Amino acid sequence: MRRAWKKIRYRLEWLGLKSAARFVPLLSRKACYRLALLLGSLGAMLDRRGRRVALSNLRVAFGDEISSERGAQIVRESYQHFARTMLDFFWSPRLTSENFSRYVEFENRERWDEEDTRPGKPVVVGCYHYSNFEWLSIVSAFAGLEGVVIAQQFKNPLLDPIFLKLRQRSGHRVAPRKGAVMHLYRALRRGERFALLGDLTTSAKLPTVAIKCFGRERCVTFAHVWLHQRTGAALINVHCEPLPGGRYRVVFHPRIEFPASASLQEMAQACWDQFEPVVRKNPAPWLWMYKHWRYRPLAANLAAYPFYANISEDFERRLDEGAHNLPPMTSKVKVPMAVGKLRRKKEEGKIKKEEVYQK
Repeated sequence: MRRAWKKIRYRLEWLGLKSAARFVPLLSRKACYRLALLLGSLGAMLDRRGRRVALSNLRVAFGDEISSERGAQIVRESYQHFARTMLDFFWSPRLTSENFSRYVEFENRERWDEEDTRPGKPVVVGCYHYSNFEWLSIVSAFAGLEGVVIAQQFKNPLLDPIFLKLRQRSGHRVAPRKGAVMHLYRALRRGERFALLGDLTTSAKLPTVAIKCFGRERCVTFAHVWLHQRTGAALINVHCEPLPGGRYRVVFHPRIEFPASASLQEMAQACWDQFEPVVRKNPAPWLWMYKHWRYRPLAANLAAYPFYANISEDFERRLDEGAHNLPPMTSKVKVPMAVGKLRRKKEEGKIKKEEVYQK
């Protein structure tokens, strides 16, 4: 019965996105913009779970710097920015290499050109879930900056072809996430470019490093800095920011330079440190509904992390690697026995999940 319902749900999701891909491009630019604001406001009201995550994230990141009223406003605007990103993504068939400059402008484009014009010089682009990250990719390709992008595969496989078609129409080549690192390594060795979203929280069980984000530790990929280290490719952060009237600006940051002795953890931290001031200056376009801090250190105050943050032996190992400058995935640090007992009791159903986090 559950499997049959899953198939029905997958088919309904496919039908909804297929309809959006056909209907949204028929809208005028102004209608698309206004619809996104409406849908974003509705999402902020109806998605109680996501709103709770967003408010908890804001509390952790800014503390008393923002009032509860301002926090609620930021969350609503964050939903609106995400709705704009999704609707604009489906509206993107209206974009061409001739008209995209009506809707998107570039800032500091020369920083890219200085690196990209070197013969056979590959470039690694660090991107973030900030404002319209989908259009950042699409319009960059229309502007002659096409390359390889990594796509997250959906649990519903029927949705992948829809997104793949839209992402590749401007000239990018989409690489599957499975085996992505070696695929990108070979692409860089051929002198190509690739873009990677660097603000996703990755499972501590996987090859990751722990960095500080708003002063709180989290696990992120180090694929971009490892590839930079192995190939010598320039590493440039790029983000998209909103402009009045539904327009956008794509901003190229200065090339990130690393000391020769820098560890992968230190390099990943430097990448985030260049971007964090952007979020601090204008927090609303960031994806606050996402669980950015899935883990919390054992020694941390419970109130210093969001309500959903878990304790994890693997996360303790990632923290130990950063503290002692160890290579990723080499630490053997053990979680205290008392914590292990609590986790086993939780798994046996003897205590509630929340008790593990509080104790």
